[in-house]
Amino acid sequence: MDHRPQNWGRPRDDIYGGYDVSYMAPNAEPNTHTQSPVVTGTSVVALKYKDGVIMAADNLASYGSLARFPSVQRLMPFADTSVLGFSGDVSDMQYISRHLTSLSIDEAYGVQDPLNAANLHRYLSKLLYSRRSKFDPLWNNILIAGFDSDDKPFLASADLLGTTYSSPSLASGYGSMLAQPIMRKYASTEEDAAKLTKEQAIKIVKECMKVLFYRDARSLDKYSLAVVTRKSGEEGGGGVQITQEKLEGMSWKFADRIKGYGTQTV
Repeated sequence: MDHRPQNWGRPRDDIYGGYDVSYMAPNAEPNTHTQSPVVTGTSVVALKYKDGVIMAADNLASYGSLARFPSVQRLMPFADTSVLGFSGDVSDMQYISRHLTSLSIDEAYGVQDPLNAANLHRYLSKLLYSRRSKFDPLWNNILIAGFDSDDKPFLASADLLGTTYSSPSLASGYGSMLAQPIMRKYASTEEDAAKLTKEQAIKIVKECMKVLFYRDARSLDKYSLAVVTRKSGEEGGGGVQITQEKLEGMSWKFADRIKGYGTQTV
């Protein structure tokens, strides 16, 4: 071995010949294309109620500041028992979606105790933390809604660092600043959330989507709304229902009263 400080640990070139570096890239730097998301989705909002969870996310995927893809659904059902909402990089969302589709197929055959939302949340948090530990994170913030092993409504978050937390109401992106105060007025605790009906929860979430459309430049007036309810035994009710909604009665007439709008100078 060559024990000179500048070559420590390398075989000696004068004995074994020089290294063949032709296979190496000119700049031996790691790939960093996943470190700068290009096509992204914005906020996801979710709220518990007494019989389940409501979740919503608009259908826009932005190419930088360009509203490029207006029909990207960022809510994904899993095994008709849970639903996931994705913020962040759309390509990483598609990777996780394919991964979970494969997992759900495995779950559909011969599994007596399929994954519930709490199991799915734990699984995704480990996946996200594993990728972060390899310095190749999946650039997403994911909300997971459904039911836990005690058949109670479950809502939790996992981000690109593998950080997890749970709350009666959750939001990602700008929603964490603009929508959370609205939802916390009605469901600041688990007890408050348990008093909400499905109709009340849907109305609150729709109000949040309206505020986000007005205030978030990367949002859209078309969005997906998911309702997760518990199964009702042999009747086959419940599960995950995702519908496509559009904000109605939107108007920008109030904007001329906002300082700095248009040609105002005062």
